[in-house]
Amino acid sequence: MQSQPLLLGAVAYDPKVVTIWNGFRRYLTERGLNFDYVLYSNYERQVDALLAGEINVAWNSPLAWLRAQRRALALGLGVSAVCMRDTDLDNRSVIVSRADSGFRSLDDLRGRRVAVGASDSPQATMIPLRLLAHVGLRAGIDFEVITHEVLAGLHGDHVGGERDAAESLLAGNAEAACMHEWNYQAFIQTGLFAPLSTVVLAQTEPFDHCNVTAGPSADPASIQKLRTVLLEMDIEDPEVRVLFDLEGLTRWLPARTSGYSQLEAAIEMAGGVGGRALVDAVAE
Repeated sequence: MQSQPLLLGAVAYDPKVVTIWNGFRRYLTERGLNFDYVLYSNYERQVDALLAGEINVAWNSPLAWLRAQRRALALGLGVSAVCMRDTDLDNRSVIVSRADSGFRSLDDLRGRRVAVGASDSPQATMIPLRLLAHVGLRAGIDFEVITHEVLAGLHGDHVGGERDAAESLLAGNAEAACMHEWNYQAFIQTGLFAPLSTVVLAQTEPFDHCNVTAGPSADPASIQKLRTVLLEMDIEDPEVRVLFDLEGLTRWLPARTSGYSQLEAAIEMAGGVGGRALVDAVAE
């Protein structure tokens, strides 16, 4: 066992994060990996810590991964994606309207109001706005954006902004709302959206979500051990099932980075529609 623990950073977007990483620390340690974790209040601080060598690995949002990757390249450092949850692959967002609005296509939103989540949410803001731009609807020009800033710095790793956008749609403050398709289904199941009261105007192409990112200070042997143990976790193990249910996966997979192209395009687009601060935050 290595003398110093492999130190992971995670963002405390919810109280359950402590339970999750306490469980992973126990599981990994029992299997021969000296492992510990620290929590951060936002992804920007976590990425700074990763590149400074204060932590060795990070549980990164997609936006945090791109920030780490771009900043590392600028600094001549190396970062790599290690593992992802199976549920991080091939996510989609939807743009939803009320069924009684009569809207049936994105072009119907020209001159209207579109509710989104927090400005740093890939799934509830950045990627859906990129889809609208792709069909010729420019944010702030062809339609009005109604942003719901909830817990900025958490990159949409909470349902709050998306729920607020949904409620804005229901209240008539917007003619459409953007959200992750899973949250859309959850809003129907929990009764926020009555059955058949909404229609999906469009769905994004698939995109990927979080990954475990190894930073420049990570010991290669420890990273290999971490990858091996994570990939061998079996949901049929009761201890594993509890952790997987909390973290929202059924198995770990080797990470891929091909699923971030839509977010990369959205970041570049944001620089042209008043989002320069967001672009700078990622690329600096």
